Amino acid sequence: MDELSAAVKVEEISPVKKKVTIDVPWVDVKKERDAVYRNYSKKAKIKGFRQGKIPRKILETHYKEYAEEETVSNLVNKFYESVLKERDIRAIGQPDIEQKGIEEDKDFSFSATFEVEPEIAPQGYLNLILEKEELLVTDEEVDGRLDEIRKMFGTLEEVTVDRGIQNGDFVTIDFQGEVDGEFPEEMKKNDHFLEIGSKTMVPGFEDQLLGEKVGTTKGIKIVFPEEYQIRNVAGKEATFTVTIKTLKEKKLPELDENFVKNFEKYESLDALKEDVRKSIFEDHQRKINDDLRKQIVDQLLEQNDFEVPAAFVEQQIYFMIMEAQKRLISTGMDPQMIAQVSASWRDRYREEAMRIVKSSLLLKNIAKKEAIEVTDEDMEGRLKEIAQQYSQDYENVAESFNEDMKENVKSDILNNKIFDYIESKATVTKIEKRDAAHQEENR
Repeated sequence: MDELSAAVKVEEISPVKKKVTIDVPWVDVKKERDAVYRNYSKKAKIKGFRQGKIPRKILETHYKEYAEEETVSNLVNKFYESVLKERDIRAIGQPDIEQKGIEEDKDFSFSATFEVEPEIAPQGYLNLILEKEELLVTDEEVDGRLDEIRKMFGTLEEVTVDRGIQNGDFVTIDFQGEVDGEFPEEMKKNDHFLEIGSKTMVPGFEDQLLGEKVGTTKGIKIVFPEEYQIRNVAGKEATFTVTIKTLKEKKLPELDENFVKNFEKYESLDALKEDVRKSIFEDHQRKINDDLRKQIVDQLLEQNDFEVPAAFVEQQIYFMIMEAQKRLISTGMDPQMIAQVSASWRDRYREEAMRIVKSSLLLKNIAKKEAIEVTDEDMEGRLKEIAQQYSQDYENVAESFNEDMKENVKSDILNNKIFDYIESKATVTKIEKRDAAHQEENR
């Protein structure tokens, strides 16, 4: 950078934005422009001249505008990157460049405005007051999970008795919706197979079919939620005409030793029950840890208010939208419909994206302040866990993980160590197990 002799001015516009102004001496401008024209001379094809032997004046006549644009681009890239490296500035995203072009025999000036990570001195992460639910698995939970497994092996049979629709039944229906006097094609379906109580339809739709019988045609009125994904019907009242064509119920197998034969890994019903209990235990452990971490993040964000780079937030929103689109595609929803409805999601995800970005930056700076790091032993241990989980050799797993995958594993380990550190310094009160309704309410 010294040999380029550029004058540099760095301004802090905000905690997350800087502006660099660079004056490039005319000698360097001329040198770069001459190099651009030499390259043009080698490649240009102009009638009456051999390549590499075209006079500069002729080249300027044909290519001056392009040559100066390329010169400016080269100078900006070279000096901007050099300044960032020399000043140890880590820019986020692409800079906003302002420049007025090249003037003969004059220094070339330009400015670059860009975002940076804020400098954070994390506060209030020690001596937090936290609540942690006791880890307990009840017999009722085990029975409920076993019933879910039995449903996987259940068979659908026609309902032969004269009765109405009940929760858990499966029906085939035709329906057509009407909104504002119109009948949208996307609100019409024939032979739609639906589990009553699955909550896959608009709220209120399935409930109004309870008690109805096969052969019935019924009018159903619902109101689409304000946040409904199809924006042109969100918040509006709709009327559906529904015809019930078939009614089936699921017959479950008996929970006995014969049922266990469906699974190669279990030799007895007790072994199945024990594995189910272990699975529920692990689920509860994850939920308890997630709840504890939510408490930690809530308190950290309350005590640390700072600005974050817009580029980080936009990137997080993009990831969230992509994940939501993948989930909808997996349900069989039309990709064009997904593209249409996802256009309105950016504002919906912004608040949560901001929370994720802020908490990530806070945790990163806590790790830096407390010298919390991921060791080679940590990485080796996690990769061995992954290998064991998928019944693979450790060496094969380690070789199959590229740098991005390893970086994700490293980030996960670091976050776990940070949360564990904060918990170890907190006052944690054990509380009784909450019911499912309370857990759902606080998600």
